[in-house]
Amino acid sequence: MTGTLIVPVVDEGLGNSAYLADLGDGRALAVDVPRDLRAARAAADRHGLRVAFAADTHLHADFLSGARQLAAEDGAQILASAAGHRAYGHRGLAGGDEADLGGLTLRAWATPGHTAEHLAYLLLDGAQVLGAFTGGSLLVGAAARTDLSGPEHTEALARSQYASLGRLLALPDATPVYPTHGAGSFCSAPPGAERTTTIGPLLAAGDEDAFVKTLLASLGTFPDYFLRLPEENRRGPAIVPATPVLTPLTPGQVLAMQNDGSQVIDVRPVPAYAAGHIPGSLAIPLREAFATWLVVIVADPGQDLGEVIWQALKIGYENLAGTLAGGTPAWEAAGQPVAATPLLTPRQVDPATVIDVRQASEYSTGHVPGARNIELGALDGQAAGVEPGPVVTMCGHGERAATAASVLERAGRTAVAVLTGGPPDWAEATGLVLERGA
Repeated sequence: MTGTLIVPVVDEGLGNSAYLADLGDGRALAVDVPRDLRAARAAADRHGLRVAFAADTHLHADFLSGARQLAAEDGAQILASAAGHRAYGHRGLAGGDEADLGGLTLRAWATPGHTAEHLAYLLLDGAQVLGAFTGGSLLVGAAARTDLSGPEHTEALARSQYASLGRLLALPDATPVYPTHGAGSFCSAPPGAERTTTIGPLLAAGDEDAFVKTLLASLGTFPDYFLRLPEENRRGPAIVPATPVLTPLTPGQVLAMQNDGSQVIDVRPVPAYAAGHIPGSLAIPLREAFATWLVVIVADPGQDLGEVIWQALKIGYENLAGTLAGGTPAWEAAGQPVAATPLLTPRQVDPATVIDVRQASEYSTGHVPGARNIELGALDGQAAGVEPGPVVTMCGHGERAATAASVLERAGRTAVAVLTGGPPDWAEATGLVLERGA
């Protein structure tokens, strides 16, 4: 079946790709689909496909798998690593096992590294390799991180990753490679635009010690939920019977919930949040990358609350209490206080006050001279150690910077502002040169 259609389904926010492979008779294989199946279903509908098999390459840390949802709704057979010990119905595969897809074959390759039970899958038409689904083992010019199982396993898994890469790189140069993790994923290493490639132009791993040293040096922070999602994926995400809705809440109910420890998430655009927000709320503007940082929701009237719900469900946040009815105007009308956060242009900023909250790999490519790098994922734990005085947060565009400002304000800091735009905007506005390196 030369020329088999393989459709990438990209989640720009998580930086991941799922895949649909046309099995030639209206059925499809789905690989590494997330719990939010809307995009995958739309792609299947466009191509007249029904998902008959759902394969996961590993126990994902950055999203909940949609394989169990596909099994419940579509009758799809789940294929996954036997070493993952999933607690729900599936066919467990070990390295070398094959699954007959009805004309095509899926062969499992044990590729530990990103996780200990990681599998890559070769899609075969007879002896011909139509493609390799490499999950988090072999990416475009990189390999995924190996520190998600704890620091005590990180180096050993990095050495396993090296061996797995060596095996995959022995495939014919023309073999199409379909990784799950890509640019924008916390599981990925360097940023890049390409999400699929072939074996030929991929990374030269060098010797094992050099590979391990380079990989371990590239590891940045990751969201806290990465530590709990593998176990949730092992147990099996709950089936979502229908798209839930957010309950409208009065200002009094929101205040009571906040006083009881509930987190208020403000999903409005940065300018709206900066102009006035509930004190102590956390700013996570609703955008493609919303899910990577997430339960009372504050939104503007025109925002899609359904999108908020799915972004939360995708990473395992199911206890959404509701949404503030009427938004911040209702909060103010009820006599409750609001806080404001200044938005500054590049010419208004003293570089010595800047905290750049991007990943270290982003920071090293170009940053405001003198700016301190504290990754957003580490800021909550380091907020108390930020020097007294004015602070300006910045990122690439402003969304993460707004979240960072809200983290600092929630920790009791005052004189916090947000720099609109990123380093290139600062350089263009000031005529000054960015610094590079750590």
